[in-house]
Amino acid sequence: MKALAWLRFAVGCAGAAFSVAVSAADEIVIGQVAPLSGVLAETGKDMVLGAKIYFDHVNEQGGVHGKRIRHVIKDDGYKVDETLRLTREAIDKDGALALIGFAGTGNVGELLAQKVLEKAGIALVAPYTGGEILRTPFNPYIFHIRAGYADEAEGIVNQLVMLNMKRIGVMYQDDPFGKAGLAGVEAALKKRGLELVGTGAYEKNTDKVEQAVAQLAKANPQAIVMISVNRSTAAFSKQIRAASTVAQLVNISVVNPKEIVRLVGPESARGIGVAQVMPYPYTANIPVVKEYQQLMKKYAPQGSEVSYTSFEEFVGAKVLVEGLRRAGPNPTREKVLRALETLNPYDGGGFTLRFSPTNRVGSNFVEITVIGKDGRLLR
Repeated sequence: MKALAWLRFAVGCAGAAFSVAVSAADEIVIGQVAPLSGVLAETGKDMVLGAKIYFDHVNEQGGVHGKRIRHVIKDDGYKVDETLRLTREAIDKDGALALIGFAGTGNVGELLAQKVLEKAGIALVAPYTGGEILRTPFNPYIFHIRAGYADEAEGIVNQLVMLNMKRIGVMYQDDPFGKAGLAGVEAALKKRGLELVGTGAYEKNTDKVEQAVAQLAKANPQAIVMISVNRSTAAFSKQIRAASTVAQLVNISVVNPKEIVRLVGPESARGIGVAQVMPYPYTANIPVVKEYQQLMKKYAPQGSEVSYTSFEEFVGAKVLVEGLRRAGPNPTREKVLRALETLNPYDGGGFTLRFSPTNRVGSNFVEITVIGKDGRLLR
């Protein structure tokens, strides 16, 4: 997204967040805490954009039971303490009826540890994380629309082994997010009678990956699974290829491929595999993708591009709005929770999710894409 277009977009969001023109009785407040600054900024902007275009569409159609959606957006910079503070602010000060699209296994995990969602009795829909600690044990307040990191790891390892790559290493972020992905890869390998040949960790909110590069270059794996975010993935990819004969690099779904290409160039990014947990958003071959592309053209700032990230939160917004509709004309946080449980199944337009009173993981869909020679994702 171009800087000027994003600035105008963000200013518009801020205006919406602090508007007092509409009374609380005539609006539904949806809170979103996302990393709009820091190492995950581009991802955070796409997360906000995907939800916003659908909320804009719903509001133009008259809202939900005549009530407009007010999308309150806050920047946590991918910092756990800020996630806690801003979530409490969205709940207590802004009066959020539900929450959507937070990022970070550790960030959302701390919300659970501090019982922030439980105390408020509020639903969080479509967090941008596949961490198993957010899924097991069962938590009634989080509705996941994406497959978990264990599912992604299984899909990645299965693909690598099919290509006869059995010497596999892992580069991971040294926090709950990275460790969840690492555990998933280890489990997928164990299932096949294999073990990791090496690992390398880096510190969260940095792209200091030199030690991880050295450790994995020494192990000389055939393939490396990266459990990392944009800048660290880009830095590691470039450095490991200069230091090792590794044949294949694959990252889990949280990275933004266009940002990887921007950081290292299309030639260096070429061939990197990326797991995906949503249908391919670049070809309108199912109704939900066609709808997403149409609303991107209508509501997104000029220069915005289609991405898996914005598409994922677009799907999340559709799920949440359907829950709001089913909650009735006088929704409460409890009614929204109970309504979301009835989406069993929910066909969002060729992509089906299933929730129930005992299930909060709506999908296990995983497929692998590859960054092509022109920087585009190929299936």
